[in-house]
Amino acid sequence: MQQEQNNKPQMNKKRGVAILGSTGSIGTQALEVIQSYPELFDLQVITAGNNADLLIEQARKFNPNMVVIVDETQYSKVKEALWNEDIHVYCGAEALSQVVQSTDVDVVLTALVGYAGLKPTIAAIEAKKDIALANKETLVVAGKLITELAKTNGVNIYPVDSEHSAIFQCLPGEFMNPIEKIYLTASGGPFRGFSTDQLRSVTKAQALKHPNWSMGAKITIDSATMMNKGLEVIEAKWLFNLTAEQIDVVVHPQSIVHSLVQFEDGSMKAQMGLPDMKLPIQYALTFPYRLKTDFPRFNFTDYSVLNFETPDLKTFKNLALAFEALAKDGNIPCALNAANEIAVQAFLDERIGFLDIARINEHVMNGVAHISTPSLDDYIATDMEARRIANELILS
Repeated sequence: MQQEQNNKPQMNKKRGVAILGSTGSIGTQALEVIQSYPELFDLQVITAGNNADLLIEQARKFNPNMVVIVDETQYSKVKEALWNEDIHVYCGAEALSQVVQSTDVDVVLTALVGYAGLKPTIAAIEAKKDIALANKETLVVAGKLITELAKTNGVNIYPVDSEHSAIFQCLPGEFMNPIEKIYLTASGGPFRGFSTDQLRSVTKAQALKHPNWSMGAKITIDSATMMNKGLEVIEAKWLFNLTAEQIDVVVHPQSIVHSLVQFEDGSMKAQMGLPDMKLPIQYALTFPYRLKTDFPRFNFTDYSVLNFETPDLKTFKNLALAFEALAKDGNIPCALNAANEIAVQAFLDERIGFLDIARINEHVMNGVAHISTPSLDDYIATDMEARRIANELILS
């Protein structure tokens, strides 16, 4: 007989949450999730890079214990706006690593963009806080260091990216069954099917129009170049302890099947649903529980056909570069990530063309000295060197 189930987590206390990057796409949606379950979550920290106005608005609405504005020139503005609120206001990049160590924080949602997420994530793990990871670059840059540090400190890392969340959701009950392979699905972005000649003339405005997802500018460009999928390949290696040969990518333009796991008997599990980042955010914050939601439901009759295609690695070279970086390992993924951050920003600033992104990434990746077992200092030095080379290429 089926027993009545309580669909809300049985917690001894509210779960204290810190959101690093609360003004971005993931951060704002995470706040919506927290707002839906005030009895389960206690918002402790929100942070922003330079969007002071939205940070102030969020602080007044959600009343966290602490806020951080990384841009120190805007500290006075935030401080004065929240003067009458019972909220501690801090500024600067170092403050990110300090606030996550608060004893009132249980889980840290890292929704920062790029390399900036590395240091505060390390600080949170060292403070034994569980991580809801939306900042894939942390594992791309220093996957070995991060996973070993998490194991040492007994910290769980819950993936927030829809693809990695899908893999994660397929694994409960399969502890004794080794993964044979995983398939990360990719929408193909706005330029699926384009030739190299067609890509030469695409504009920033075209690249920022993703067909299925609403995301920040950097990740949207990464999706258009397929680098986002490449970074996810590297992230998947560390999240699920896989080899490069166990990871494959398929283009799935409808974005309904979010990823698949194949087991040694040949059976496959897939997680499906309409594109909505609030679901993986919520699952990461409440695991192992699934909470009842009013999110729109997938209807098979609305999607009579689901397509799957092999990615074009020659035209969209960034995905091939990511697999190459994964094979080289060491500090090379770190170099690739740094180059890509510089190149994408240059494209957004309309200083280079779309195809120049992959060209710069490849040049930098091959120009940085390989370190097979890098330390944190090596990662930091590699990041700086890769950015220097990338900037020189843009200026040349």
